[in-house]
Amino acid sequence: MIRTTINAGVCGFHTTVAARSDDMQMVRLEIESECEKIRGLAEAFTVPIDAYHEIGDGSDGVVLKASRAHLKGCCAGCAVPSGIFKTVQVAGGVALPAPVSFTMERVEE
Repeated sequence: MIRTTINAGVCGFHTTVAARSDDMQMVRLEIESECEKIRGLAEAFTVPIDAYHEIGDGSDGVVLKASRAHLKGCCAGCAVPSGIFKTVQVAGGVALPAPVSFTMERVEE
């Protein structure tokens, strides 16, 4: 099992993605989130996701397509979909687990 914890940023919401694959291809997700919109997105992932198709389809894959449908307005830039996508890759054996982060700060010019 792969577990990813995502701190989405200024909204303050946290999400945990647990991914399991018995065959290193078909990935089942369990997503828990403080965010109502992410909980709605999680409902789109009730069947296993094919990790090989997902990486091949990229932005047209199941995860990012569902994210575009559920996350509108300011939530369209949410970091959670990227975390879900990477978790599927690792659980499906098409990527290695490694920390991912970005830090933002205002810099005076």
